[in-house]
Amino acid sequence: MPRRLAALAIVLSFLGMVRCVVAADALPGLAGRFDLTVHAAGGDHPAWLEVTKSGRNTLVGRFVGQFGSARPIAKVEATTDAGTERFRFAIPPQWEDRSTDLVVEGRFTDGVLEGTITDVAGKPIPFEGRRAPPLDHAEPAWGKPVELFNGRDLAGWTPQHSAVANGWRVKDGILVNAEPGNNLRTERTFDDFKLRAEFRYPKGSNGGIYLRGRYEVQIEDNFGGEADSHRIGGVYGFLTPCLNAAKPAGEWQEIEITLVGRRVTVVLNGERIIDRQLIPGITGGAIESDEGAPGPILLQGDHGPIEFRRLTLTPDR
Repeated sequence: MPRRLAALAIVLSFLGMVRCVVAADALPGLAGRFDLTVHAAGGDHPAWLEVTKSGRNTLVGRFVGQFGSARPIAKVEATTDAGTERFRFAIPPQWEDRSTDLVVEGRFTDGVLEGTITDVAGKPIPFEGRRAPPLDHAEPAWGKPVELFNGRDLAGWTPQHSAVANGWRVKDGILVNAEPGNNLRTERTFDDFKLRAEFRYPKGSNGGIYLRGRYEVQIEDNFGGEADSHRIGGVYGFLTPCLNAAKPAGEWQEIEITLVGRRVTVVLNGERIIDRQLIPGITGGAIESDEGAPGPILLQGDHGPIEFRRLTLTPDR
């Protein structure tokens, strides 16, 4: 081939590659937050994805899987072809029992994300997702308070997993997670609400309260430690309290949580530690990812022992 024609071929080839790789500004669909459902062999589980622009042309993000907290995505590789946006990223393991990266590949067409995510064996399993709702709720009119725990039995509650032994008991008027292993959820679901809970745990224990079954407010023995989104009072992996207001293990503590849309306020032992902050998305361990629907109050019971003597909820009217 003549030298001039060879040079022209190289230029045309380069232009062809440039046409496929698009800048972040040209990806209005892929940018944003998405609620995902992953179709694993053992049953569906929720996940969450956020894609944002960093600088001129780089796409980065965050991802929440079945377990753990939001983890950063250093780079989202994206292309577009005939109106379909395709993407790929890889992130290292967090709490999964795996040695390989978690790889997500997919496409965005007509408002729907579809693709695959690798399981612990490296096998791709399918998922789909839709854009997460803004949940921009106005301050509601509040109804009458409801006692979720009657002090006598588990009426109004049910274990999350039917195949796992339920270790929750009522002893001397206290709701006790005597044998950790199963979570406990309300049979009733809620939209916006105020929740007041009085709880106690032994030294080193770990639990949580899931709002609408999707957003975990951490309850853990972190007395005297630095405030962190993964520690007591934080919205797990997303929102960090302004201070650690925990009492020592073995003492009764009180937490008040107000959730309106995705805006949350947390008061721990009389200290306002999170004030009207927006929860970006579901946290690991959520029951599902339909953020626009009402959901239950879920008490995490698969980590450590914890006791509740009061659980009072004021719903919206």
